Amino acid sequence: MNMRAFSNRAEAGQLLAEQLLKYAGRSDVIVLGLPRGGVPVAFQVAQRLRVPLDVFIVRKLGMPGFEELAIGAIASGGVRVLNEDVARSLPNVDEIVDAVTARETGELQRREQSYRDGRPGPELSGKTVILVDDGLATGATMRAAVKALRQRDVPKIVVAAPVGAPETCREFEDEVDEIVCAMAPEYFQAVGQYYDDFSQTSDDEVRELLARAAQNRSAETGQDRHND
Repeated sequence: MNMRAFSNRAEAGQLLAEQLLKYAGRSDVIVLGLPRGGVPVAFQVAQRLRVPLDVFIVRKLGMPGFEELAIGAIASGGVRVLNEDVARSLPNVDEIVDAVTARETGELQRREQSYRDGRPGPELSGKTVILVDDGLATGATMRAAVKALRQRDVPKIVVAAPVGAPETCREFEDEVDEIVCAMAPEYFQAVGQYYDDFSQTSDDEVRELLARAAQNRSAETGQDRHND
């Protein structure tokens, strides 16, 4: 049975955006993509809703030797979230977590600099933030993002993904103001099984999409002023 639902992340973002139209054109809304794979999805959502796009950087803490197994995640602002079920099963868990955290903190800082080119992060106070990723498996990285945003005076957090594990999507119902999983297949195994093209998104692609979104917003804002 062919499980794939999306040709690529762009198509997934277009379909996801249709379930978020109530946020279209609102001045208090911003879309934040989780790099790297979430950014092409978030770009389509932001374009359809005509709202700003930025990134919120989260790094998974992968088990050494089994990187796909998430021990937890870190996010901008020094937030760390642990997957307690996995952590409890590890010997020397503190040493392992500290070592992986140190490595991933360096990569998080590198991406902050690379994607924004020294620009400060967006002002989120008083905003409705739509957090977008290309899929939700364990949800560890998204939870780290949500926890970090809770510390930033964000009044409303919406988590949105084209596809997610049913139990993960249900868990977020109690953790955020709104969860939008466009698909939650009963036999979910991995995010990539629902994409024809699930190739890795590059840093250059992230920078290009952020630049295109900013240009489009600038043109749209100028057009609005002209119409006024």
